[in-house]
Amino acid sequence: METIEIQVEPREAGAKGKAKQLRREGKLPGIFYGPKAESVPLELDRKDFLSRVAGLEGSRLIRIKSSSPLLAERVALVKEMQFHPVTGEVVHADLYEVDLSARIRVKVPLHFVGKAEGVVRGGILQPVVREIEVECLPMDIPEYFDVEVSSLDIGHSLHVKDLSIPEGVTAVYESNLTLVTVVPPTVEEAPAAAEVAPVAVEGAEAVAPAAEEKKEEEGSEA
Repeated sequence: METIEIQVEPREAGAKGKAKQLRREGKLPGIFYGPKAESVPLELDRKDFLSRVAGLEGSRLIRIKSSSPLLAERVALVKEMQFHPVTGEVVHADLYEVDLSARIRVKVPLHFVGKAEGVVRGGILQPVVREIEVECLPMDIPEYFDVEVSSLDIGHSLHVKDLSIPEGVTAVYESNLTLVTVVPPTVEEAPAAAEVAPVAVEGAEAVAPAAEEKKEEEGSEA
């Protein structure tokens, strides 16, 4: 995997108002940290980060360019991005340092390729997961996995064991984990029968008193 170079500078940690001021200046607040790294508050060029990193799927390695010796040439993953609850804009980024010689766990997206045979026959392609977690060296992180679904018929599925996974990359799942399946077409239920209102039968009222009268006569005889 290629690394993306991003200019990053340390910033003075402060109140929430300072973070807002940074955003007004076209900067994005962030933080750099790791298992062996000291946490360093950051400021990134917002436009550069959004255009080159934020919109990418999967895990991306970032090589930091900085005037600070604490940050220069460090390699990190975007661990988390925080979004504005109303506008959806990125308001903060967490960069997590990685050791290029140590295996790490990351999530890799799945791309479902082709048109399933079962879909042609009326079935519905139903992805069960859209990404899987793998373990590998940072430079071996796959951008994505292609999942060829053309041969899937109705009722058939593909599993982790069916993926073409590069050497050195290990899926952190059982091999029989289902990735995608084709389910039968949805059948609409027949409309429920309308409730039938009781129909008055001519002469019914005349029969009932007669029956009651008979009961009274039987009672008097007893």
